[in-house]
Amino acid sequence: MPPSTKPRLSAPHRAALEGNPWFTSMPRAQRDALVGAAELIHVRRGTMVFRQGDPIHAAGGGFYGLVAGTIKISSLRQDGREAILAVLEPGNWFGEITLIDGSPRTHDATALEALDLLVVSPDAFARQMRDVVFSNAIGAMLAARVRMLYGLAEDATLRSLRARVAHRLLVLARGDATQSVHLRHSLQLPQEALAMMLGVTRQTLSKELNALAGEGVVALGYGRIELLSLDALQRLVSTG
Repeated sequence: MPPSTKPRLSAPHRAALEGNPWFTSMPRAQRDALVGAAELIHVRRGTMVFRQGDPIHAAGGGFYGLVAGTIKISSLRQDGREAILAVLEPGNWFGEITLIDGSPRTHDATALEALDLLVVSPDAFARQMRDVVFSNAIGAMLAARVRMLYGLAEDATLRSLRARVAHRLLVLARGDATQSVHLRHSLQLPQEALAMMLGVTRQTLSKELNALAGEGVVALGYGRIELLSLDALQRLVSTG
């Protein structure tokens, strides 16, 4: 990882943090303490922030706050197939699991573009966890992640592929891991990436998206999906 400095956050950095529901759920004192415990690093596109199996004290490891750029959270199978679990946008914090249970990283985190990243070291994170308000916020973060995982498990076992596609589009409309209260109608996302999120081939996904486009639910562009009817997507999820 590159050299780090104490954070001097720009106005866009602060706006990204303040736009994240989890971060703003904490009182100002805890937000300031978390940022104050972090160091700001700049990461090149294509760099792996961490790899699946990295130990807790791997160089540059910690609890991360993304203030610029996007990160792909993924796993790679032995046969070379990749599953994208989430795409993180600015404002998201991640990497807490290994710091809590001491076990190795569960997945890869890769910079999809140049990043500005806040890093809270394991020792600094442990000190923050002594604050009951902050530790409760981490508990809420973990609960939200579990809820999302349950939703994905339900998709895989109970829902049709059409409903799974609709559900994932709605999750992405809330910023994926961000889960903002504000829904966006335009997703900047290659279809190949969405296929990796769903664990299907690009051709299979294209068939489903074209069917949705034919029904006026979405519109497709190069690297972009426009959500024309959020209500129709929600109905597809509800009926399975």
